[in-house]
Parts: sequence; C-alpha cells; structure tokens
Amino acid sequence: MIEINKQARIKDGLVILAGVLMVTGYAPFSFLPSSIFALFALLWLLQNIGARRAAWRGFLFGLGLFGAGTSWVVISIHEFGHTPLPLALFLTILLVAYLSLFPALFAWLVVRFRVAEQPLVFLFMTPALWAGTEWLRGTLFTGFPWLNIGYSQVDTWLVGYAPVIGVYGLGFLLMLSVTATLLILRRKQSAVVLLAIIWFGGWSLQSIEWATPAGKSLQVSLMQGNVSQLDKFRPEKRANTMSLYEELTLDNLDSDLIVWPETAVPAFYHQVAENYISDILQQTREQGVDLLIGAPVKQVTADSERPNYYNSAIALGKEFGVYHKRHLVPFGEVVPFGDLLRKIGGIFNVPLSDFSTGGLQAPLNLAGQKAAVSICYEIVFGEELAQTAGDATMLINISNDAWFGDSLAPPQHFSMARMRVKETARPLLRATNTGITAFVDHRGVVTHQAPSFSVQVLRGSIQPMQGKTPYVRFGNTPILWLIGMLILVGGFILRRRQQGV
Repeated sequence: MIEINKQARIKDGLVILAGVLMVTGYAPFSFLPSSIFALFALLWLLQNIGARRAAWRGFLFGLGLFGAGTSWVVISIHEFGHTPLPLALFLTILLVAYLSLFPALFAWLVVRFRVAEQPLVFLFMTPALWAGTEWLRGTLFTGFPWLNIGYSQVDTWLVGYAPVIGVYGLGFLLMLSVTATLLILRRKQSAVVLLAIIWFGGWSLQSIEWATPAGKSLQVSLMQGNVSQLDKFRPEKRANTMSLYEELTLDNLDSDLIVWPETAVPAFYHQVAENYISDILQQTREQGVDLLIGAPVKQVTADSERPNYYNSAIALGKEFGVYHKRHLVPFGEVVPFGDLLRKIGGIFNVPLSDFSTGGLQAPLNLAGQKAAVSICYEIVFGEELAQTAGDATMLINISNDAWFGDSLAPPQHFSMARMRVKETARPLLRATNTGITAFVDHRGVVTHQAPSFSVQVLRGSIQPMQGKTPYVRFGNTPILWLIGMLILVGGFILRRRQQGV
C-alpha cells in the first residue's frame, strides 16, 4: 500500500510538470513538441485510476499550466495595483485554482464515463470534452480564455484551420492528434491516416486566400511612448507624457494614419479636447493625416445618477468616431456587483475603477478604410472580434501591456492577437505603451516590430483586405455544434455498451 501511494504521488508530480511543460508551447517559446507531449502525458496519467483521482490530476495539470503561464498576474496586482505582496500572491493563487477547475472537470468526465474503453469514442469524445471545457472557461463569469491550447499552434500547420473553426477548433484538433497518437501506440494503425489528414489538411488550407485587397496600402505610424505605469496618471508627469505624443505625432505627418496606444492621454478626453487635441488636429488635418488615440471618456446622461466612464479609442481626422471598450477586465476595469458595494459604505466609488461597457459597435472610419478596433485584453475573444471584422478592412489593437512588466504576458498576448489575424484574414496594427508594437499582414506574418521598453515610432505600410472567412461568418457555432454532437453520440454509445446492449 505504501508503495502504491508513493507511485501515485510521483505521478501527481509528473502531471504538474506536464502542465508547466505545456507553457513552453506558447509564445515566446513556441516549442511545438512540448504541447503535444504535455497533453499526451496528461491522458497517459489518467489511465487506471478513479474519477476522483482523475479530477485531482486534472487540477494539478492546471496548477502547473496556469501557475507558470499566468504568474505575471502577481506583477499586475502587486507592483502596479499597489497590493501587498502576500495578498497579491493569495489572489493569484485563487485565480490559478479557479482556472485549474476546468482541466479537472475534463479529467473527471473522461474517467467517470470510461471514455477510454471504446477506441473510437476515446478518439473523438476526448478532444470534444477538452474543447468544451475550454469554451466554458472562456465564457463563464465574462471568461478568461488565456492559454487555450489552440494558441500554441499559431505558427504550425494546424493554424490553417483557424479561418474555418477558430482557436477552439484548433484546440480540438490538437487534442485529436494526441488521442490518435495514443491509439497508434496501442496498435490501432488506422489512426495514422487520420493524423495525416489533420496535419496535411491544415497545411493545404494555408494556401487559400480568404480575402482580397481593399484599395491601396496605407502608410502608418504606430506610437510607443514607453511611459512607466507608475508615472502614467501622476499629475506632475501628465505634461511630459502629452508633450511626448505630440512631438512624435508632428514628426510623422507624412503618414496616412497615426495610432497612439491605450490611454496614451492620461486625462479624460473632454479635459484636453479644446487645447491639446485641437492644436494637434489643426496640423494633422492640414496634412490629411488621420489619428487614432487612446483616452478615457466621461459621459453624463440625464437618466443616470452617476457618469459613465469608458476606456476608449477616438478617431480624429476626416471623420470623428469613438470606440468604447466592450469586454472589460473584472476588478481591473469593472467591479462586479459594484452598485451594491457602493451602497455599503461607498466603497469602490473611484471613477477609473469602474468603467462602463461599450457593447457591440461598428468599425471606425480611418484613412478611407474601416477598422475593427479592440482595446488590450478584449482581443483574446475571437468570437466578439469576428462580429465586426467582416465589415472592416483591418484590425487595430491598442494596448497598455506595461501592466504585465517584462513577463510572459506581452508575447502571449501578441500571439493571441495574431490568432485573430488568422481567423479573420485581416491585417493588424498594434500600438502599445511598452510593447509589443507591430504590423501583422493578413496572413499573420509579422512585418515590422518595435523593440519593447523603449520610445519608438514604428513606421510601415499595411494592405487593407476584404472578404469574409467562414469563422467571421459563423463564429464558434460550427465547432460548438461538433463538440456537442460528439459528446452526445459518444455518451450514447458508452451508455449502451455499459448496459450490455
């Protein structure tokens, strides 16, 4: 019995290591074999154990994956959120534990319903369960789809499927590749054919042009101010920040479009519109340059007791337009149950701690093109961006990744932004405060990238594109139907077998 317990503990440790190994499959490492091996190890370590033990191992896999992969949350909470380190660590552990519940649910379902007993059911139902639990994680309580396994495939052959079935579909296919490999090792050689079809199919799909050029290319300048997050909203630093962006802008008036990062203006838009912004606009309009700036917006409405605050991108030039951030960060930009908490002693009544959501909005008109704009974190929600990308000719993401410091988060975030390019076949302009600022063409190739943590103006050209990919047309609906069908059919087969029918 002691020997058995020792072996179980060793395997528990191995499954944690498998979760940590999975992190090296994502940017900035992007080592494909580690993604496959980590998932293979997880399924291997779920063999010959009970459902409770399986849930525990799934949870441990999640602790390794999210503990290593989202360790940067401590930086955001402690260094820039001014939270004491012990409390920041506690809150990060809570987040990691919550995220780990989803691989735990997956593992429990696989073992509880004895999915592995039927090879064909194991082959297809296992990836369906994984993709289904990932979708739940990306949806429940506003969702947190960070580190979905499909993102580890942004530079592999599998990414050819992204314009068809999106990142959840890629996750399904990656896990399907793992279950096929396991069956091959069990002498089910027919799975070799399926494995070949999956990967060569992805390679073939990459040759399809899902979009066509829309007008001529644009000359664009992306501003990276590298303003310290600790200094960003200090009143005594405001003038320096605003002078910096004014100077960078006026030095690049030969562009068609100039883009500033998220909250580049450290003040409400109405506070600077009549002097600072108007002075810049006078010169940009004379040169025919359009400008997109990041700034918070305050709106007062007659039917509301409190003003509405928005994290916004504002289009200035031939046409005026505003995009209000749609998907807010819980506890960072919006306080859940905030109205209730304000009634209890008035806490959380700080203006910039509780933004309002902008909802679904049309693309902005910029430099004669239509831009599907996203702000920071919301670009990780592909199904939401797809709702506007079809009517746009380019994607623009403005962000302030200074919140993450020099951690794994900025390259992870950028790889997710590139996945949106793959899904929509739209070029991407990405302007950030500290990096990663870049141009990405409609095929997902990074054509220009600025060094991080330095003041930069990244200049380049971008070709707007038009045409709708299947993912833009249908979003996650096809893959969700497939997942649901496979789970239902697999469950029906398993039940009949267990009843001896």
